[in-house]
Amino acid sequence: MARYTDAVCRLCRREGMKLYLKGDRCYTEKCGITRRPAAPGQHGTGRKKPTEYGIQLREKQKAKRIYGVMEKQFEKYFDIAESMKGGITGENLLQILERRLDNVIYRLGFASSRAQARQYVRHGHVTVNGKKVDIPSFLVDIGQNIAIKGKSASEIDFFKSLKEGTGRAVVQWLQVDYEKLEGNIVALPSRQDIDYEIQEHLIVELYSR
Repeated sequence: MARYTDAVCRLCRREGMKLYLKGDRCYTEKCGITRRPAAPGQHGTGRKKPTEYGIQLREKQKAKRIYGVMEKQFEKYFDIAESMKGGITGENLLQILERRLDNVIYRLGFASSRAQARQYVRHGHVTVNGKKVDIPSFLVDIGQNIAIKGKSASEIDFFKSLKEGTGRAVVQWLQVDYEKLEGNIVALPSRQDIDYEIQEHLIVELYSR
């Protein structure tokens, strides 16, 4: 499975904003974009004014990088969002990205970053309605219970992740029980639950070209 393996701080610098890809490190002075705010590369400080296409492309890249999704899968999500009945395509797309299992683990505060949450899922530490699910892209639905397997909780320092993660407010479409290390999906995510500066209409315009 394809995945990004280079330094993730470069991605934040390229997008000119914190994408919070390294968990608690992003909240300290060690954050890459805090130390070196210019875009990576020798021409990072002297880039030309972006074109309309360039602005749309950057918005798509930003969304992909926040959620840790590669190009082919992102296009698949867009096709699904476009074919959904009701709603706005851009908001449908963000809803799908929010419903990914790795993102839900992160949103519940069980991991300090989406990359860490993705690793927990892949290693079989997460259950959905009592059954192990090791696919990070699994889309959760209303009424499902997401939990950390009892044995896994003793093997991994989940409590360190909780200490770092509980500083983030849990979104309204989730309920969480930190003592039991489980959460429930009580609603589908809405646009108001997404706390990133993503202009989804630009992504729609890009794919509509």
